[in-house]
Amino acid sequence: MGSSSAPAVAASGEEVGPDGVRQPGGEVHAWLPGQNQTVCGLALSRNRLRRFPHVRFDYSGTDVLTEADAVGWICPRCLAATAGRRGKEKHGWVRHSPRP
Repeated sequence: MGSSSAPAVAASGEEVGPDGVRQPGGEVHAWLPGQNQTVCGLALSRNRLRRFPHVRFDYSGTDVLTEADAVGWICPRCLAATAGRRGKEKHGWVRHSPRP
């Protein structure tokens, strides 16, 4: 992946919010703007995924989706691929006195 920009969203559906801005719906994947495929390797056009460059892929594995959400499914492979890119999250452990 040559681009270092933050991943945006590619989705199988869309919904227009009350403010008139398109929002993703259905299946949601991470996508790096400027590429023709999702982070997990799906071709955007072949899978009929819509691009949402204005929406950051800011999901986590602990997100709970309900029937009220427009998003019905978050790609677990995209979640895994983008987990290390989320800001400055650190490991849950700290190494003290590492071996030489």
